Amino acid sequence: MGECGLVQPEGGAAPPPVTSATWIVSDLDSGAVLAAKDPHARERPASLIKVLLAIAVIRELRPETVVEGTQEDANQEGTRVGIGPGGRYTVDQLLHALVMRSGNDAAHALARTLGGTEAALEKMNSLAGELGALDTRAATPSGLDGPGMTTSAYDQSLIFRAAMAHEEFEEAVKTRKIDFPGYAGKPGFQVNNDNRLLGTYDGFLGGKTGFTDDSRHTYVGAAERDGRRLVVVLLRGERETDPLAVQGASLLDYGFSLAAQDTKPVGELVTKSPEAQPKPNPNKQSEASESAGEDDTASSSNESESERSAFGNVGLPLVILAGIAILATLAMWLRRRRARAARAASHG
Repeated sequence: MGECGLVQPEGGAAPPPVTSATWIVSDLDSGAVLAAKDPHARERPASLIKVLLAIAVIRELRPETVVEGTQEDANQEGTRVGIGPGGRYTVDQLLHALVMRSGNDAAHALARTLGGTEAALEKMNSLAGELGALDTRAATPSGLDGPGMTTSAYDQSLIFRAAMAHEEFEEAVKTRKIDFPGYAGKPGFQVNNDNRLLGTYDGFLGGKTGFTDDSRHTYVGAAERDGRRLVVVLLRGERETDPLAVQGASLLDYGFSLAAQDTKPVGELVTKSPEAQPKPNPNKQSEASESAGEDDTASSSNESESERSAFGNVGLPLVILAGIAILATLAMWLRRRRARAARAASHG
């Protein structure tokens, strides 16, 4: 869908007011887009990019693999879950810390395990392309602002949809609390999910929050009601009135009301990157015609050559010579006949 501005179904109610510059409400199962505002506007994702990292982790790492924490993990800027040097954490524990508490230290540790930051980013961006998230480019594994970091509400919808197809992710985003290991003699501690809709919004399935100075507030969340699972994404929002999770809840309510009215979708989420199509060549037909004309000319030319071979420069002399030979043979036959007649007359 390439529309700009507010995109809502014909006859549908107006959406509730939210502070986000761009948002989208879609069906988690069918991929139908119920309503949106500037769905492909490019913004910073903040920690929503961790969903893309989570998919790469689930695809490539075994959940029981043990990762040893480093001081570099612990030194990451922004939100940290509490990884320390020498601590031993399973990939599964780090995945939970990544999506529940948005730990930048967990993101760094997982990126190391994927082969390092650059390798992890390459995997994330390759995955975005595979999914069809063509507005998205990850510049950091955690979502901290970096050069060229970009995404869109549309892309975050299809990335979250792809993530929810993995049981490991679906379980992690709805987990309320886990016990997390300590390190260097420090005791373990409890990690709580920071998504405020969990346990307060009816049918909430989980989601992800984000914030940086450049991106402002970002949010993705999903819920189920009357057999329909919807997901909402908001980018570049402000907390002027309510946290973005609360604004997201109002858009989920709006989406469920549209679903109840069975309104016509305004678009759909792709399931893979669209294949490149060859550009139409306006000269192709004329070239084909010219080629056909050349073939006709060549054919005519070949026919002319054939005609000249049978009846032209070589064939005509052969015909004349054959005629002379026939006439000579006939003349000799007549001469012999007259000679025989003369001999018969003399003996008579």
